[in-house]
This record gives sequence, C-alpha cells and structure tokens, in this order.
Amino acid sequence: MNPIFDIVVEWNQENAYWIFYFINLILAIAAYELGFAKKLSPIKTIIIYILLLLGNYILTIFSVLKMPMTESLIIITIVLAIYRTRLHYQRKAKEEN
Repeated sequence: MNPIFDIVVEWNQENAYWIFYFINLILAIAAYELGFAKKLSPIKTIIIYILLLLGNYILTIFSVLKMPMTESLIIITIVLAIYRTRLHYQRKAKEEN
C-alpha cells in the first residue's frame, strides 16, 4: 500500500531510515521554497533550515512506520509547483496588459 516504502526497503533495507530522511528533507525544502519562503536575513534563513532538519526527523520516523509522509510531501511539492507556475503566468499576463 506504500509503494515508496516498499521500493526503498527492497533496494537498501539497512539504510532505509537515512534514505527516507534525505528524500523527505529534499521534498520539505522544496515545499518550503515553493510555498513559504520570503527574503530573510541569513541568520533567520539558517535557523529555518536547522528547524527543517530537526522536524524532518519526526517525518522520517512516520515514514519508516509506513505512514505516507513521503508521498504527501511529493503531492504538496507538485501542488505548490503548479500554483507558483500559474501565479507566474498570471503576473506576466497582467504586466503585458
């Protein structure tokens, strides 16, 4: 029922936690950048990424317990990418008019 979990465990069972950790981290950073990132000072940006690193630990525990965290992050990233793309085209069309 959880295809990403099955693929990762079949591929490398010993390092499944770390594989999920880095997949979830990349997807969480992408979701943050697509949906929530603002221009911040470097110190605040570093703090946010440290919190993402720490929070991702909990997400990874849920992923290893076969909850669909990785799949949810994939869907969130896709939806936010579509939203940003449409917003970009709407702003571009508005500037041309």
